[in-house]
Amino acid sequence: MVQSMNDNNPLSGVRVLVVEDDTLLAMDLKETLVDAGAIVVDVCLTLDEGMARANHDDFAVAVLDFSLGPDTASPLARRFVRRGLPFILYTGKSRGEPSLAEWSDRPIVEKPAPSRVLVSALRDALSRRSGETRGSASPRA
Repeated sequence: MVQSMNDNNPLSGVRVLVVEDDTLLAMDLKETLVDAGAIVVDVCLTLDEGMARANHDDFAVAVLDFSLGPDTASPLARRFVRRGLPFILYTGKSRGEPSLAEWSDRPIVEKPAPSRVLVSALRDALSRRSGETRGSASPRA
């Protein structure tokens, strides 16, 4: 699942699912993640695609655009919470937006964000999962 993470490839070998409805942003996200050493298993452009893809066990973490056309990523995020899968929300909304209140304990990255911020948020989400898996309570940002 997660191989060594170093400064040159901080996401080396990490398998990531991307759910982003803007094709150009999705391509940019994929490039950013691959440059950081990640393996992007799929890019979903709609909530329905993401929900169908969420049943697979071939990724360790997900990047979810909160606003997916007329939908939000909340149903997908809830599914990941039930399954114990880490994710970050990558959104054009500000962190204080009421529609994000349900996810205040999860990593939220506001668009546009530098690559290092996105990569750091993913590493944080993965480390929280590791802490939860070991049974320790990890504080959420």
